[in-house]
Amino acid sequence: MSDFDDRLRKAINRGQKSREADGEAAGQKQASEEDLRSVHSGLRLTVSEHIESCLRKLCDHFPGFEYETVMNEDGWGARITRDDINLKQGVNRNLYSRLEMLVKPFSSAHILEVSTKGTIRNKESLNRNNFKFLSEATEETLLEIVDNLVIEFAQQYSANG
Repeated sequence: MSDFDDRLRKAINRGQKSREADGEAAGQKQASEEDLRSVHSGLRLTVSEHIESCLRKLCDHFPGFEYETVMNEDGWGARITRDDINLKQGVNRNLYSRLEMLVKPFSSAHILEVSTKGTIRNKESLNRNNFKFLSEATEETLLEIVDNLVIEFAQQYSANG
């Protein structure tokens, strides 16, 4: 067998091994993508239930807020809203307050994102997007983020209410 034939055979073997390795890597990537989806789903459920619990408690402390569970293309979570009328010098003015917290859907960024929007008496008070990479996210950290945002809103609302 000539030197060329030997080199040709080795090149073909290397190509086949490379193709097999690429196939294995693609399979592992697909598996890890599914694992990340599963992690996101579990965290999303825990965090969205905690959001619902916290906002219900907030309604107990501030009567007049209406609670609503949110499940749509923007995410899962809850919203509380309140309309007040301000009568000053004979002028009727509606004052709108709300707090909405959503866990965003799974994305290719592989993060769990909590979106928060708060308004107190027609003025935006919170507009935050907190996220953690799924590979680093823990329930404790995410629940603490929710707790802190709800507490911040409660403090702002009681100061301005």
